[in-house]
Order: sequence, then structure tokens, then C-alpha cells
Amino acid sequence: MDVIALSWWQLAMAATLVIALAACVYRARLGVGNALLLSAARTAVQLTLIGFVLEALFALGRPLWVALMGLAMLLLAGREVMARQSYRLRGGWGFAIGTLSMFVSAFSVTVLTLIVVIGPSPWYSPQYAIPLLGMLLGNTMTGIALALDRLSEGVRRERQLVEGRLMLGQSWREACAELRRGAMRAGLMPIINAMAAAGLVSLPGMMTGQILSGTAPALAVKYQILIMFTIAAGTGFGTFIAVSVASRRLFDGHERLRLDRLKTA
Repeated sequence: MDVIALSWWQLAMAATLVIALAACVYRARLGVGNALLLSAARTAVQLTLIGFVLEALFALGRPLWVALMGLAMLLLAGREVMARQSYRLRGGWGFAIGTLSMFVSAFSVTVLTLIVVIGPSPWYSPQYAIPLLGMLLGNTMTGIALALDRLSEGVRRERQLVEGRLMLGQSWREACAELRRGAMRAGLMPIINAMAAAGLVSLPGMMTGQILSGTAPALAVKYQILIMFTIAAGTGFGTFIAVSVASRRLFDGHERLRLDRLKTA
């Protein structure tokens, strides 16, 4: 089956739907009209630019350029994690924790999937490595950002309870155990909901794209199952690492709660 090519004027027609929505938002005085239009413009510009970059990267196919592309994606994802928190750790901790967590989880799961499961030749083939890493980073970023935001807000809200438990002789782990579990649950809920609804309520994006490009539905389903499982693993491990490191940072060596290490975004 041949893929139907889309022209720019056809994309402009689709953009009119967003413009119409923005007009309704303005009329309803929801206060997010500018953000909606700005996000739509960023989507168009960013995806267009990344399209040119990926075409050049696919043509070169060298591991150095693939690694540099992955590093750039990781750093941008780390910045987004920090930007999405209402309260973030001072200094470079807010950026470092999210970036390190995604590096350990998303990168390791991506490399493992490429080498052991998919097995392209070479294993770092950008056609497989970059899309897979991008999907893992995007979803892991969301999970970590939600978890860290829930953790920082929970500690601030339950400050007296946490400090009371510390005064009763509990360790910092015991004093904030429930808050840590709640933060981890918040980070995992998006991917859990996505897996529960996949195929029944929604057709995931990768599967839909493959089917539209002419891939057999059975093969598209296999790839989508693989992606969902790897995203779940990357998000889960990344969330666990981020919450563990961030919660430890909120207490000093004497196991005192240090909310002064948080600052408003």
C-alpha cells in the first residue's frame, strides 16, 4: 500500500482546527489561548527541524552522531523535568536528578532492547535507536516530573507530620515512606493507564503511524507491545531512582528535614 503524501497546505488546513479551538478558548476566557497557539507553533517548528536532522542522521549513520543526538535529547528532557516542578531542589540538583534518572533507565532499556530484542545491524542504527530512545525519554520524563512534583509538594504539605515522626525516633526513610510511595505511584499511573486502555479505548501513536505507512497490522501490534513494555520499564526504574535520590536530598546527615533546599519554580 502506497503512503499518501501530505502537502503543507493540507497541514495548514489541520492547523485551522487548532486556531478554531483557540478562538473558543479566548471566548470562554480560559486563559490558555496563548499557550495553546504557542505550543502548536512550537510543535510545527520543532518537528520540521527534527525531520531535517533525522534525514541527515539516517544518511550518515555514524555512532558518534547518534550518540550526540541522544545526549542532546537527554539534556533537553532533563530541563523539561526541572521546569515542570512547582518546587525544585536548589542548585544543580533539580536538573541532575532528572537527567541522571533518565540516563540510567531510558538509555539502559533502549540499549538492551536494541541489542537483545530487536537486533538491527548495526545495533545503533538511527532508524531504530533514535525513535525508540525518543519514546522512552518522553514518557520517562513525564513520569519522573510527576513523581518529583508530588514528592516536593507532599513534603511541604506534611512537614509537621514528617518532623513529628523524626522526633519520635523514626529514620528519614520511615518518616517520608508514604510520601515516597505516593510519588512513585503518581509517576507510574500514566503508563499504567496507557497500557490498560491500549487497543480498547485508543490505538497508540506508533501503531497508528505504522499502519498508516502501510505496515501490516499484526507487525505494528508486535512493535507497539514491545514499545509499551519498554516504556513501562524505563518509566518505572527512572521514577524509583529519581524519588529515592530526591527524598534523600531533602534530609541532611543528621536526618533533619531541609525544606530550605527547595525553591519555587
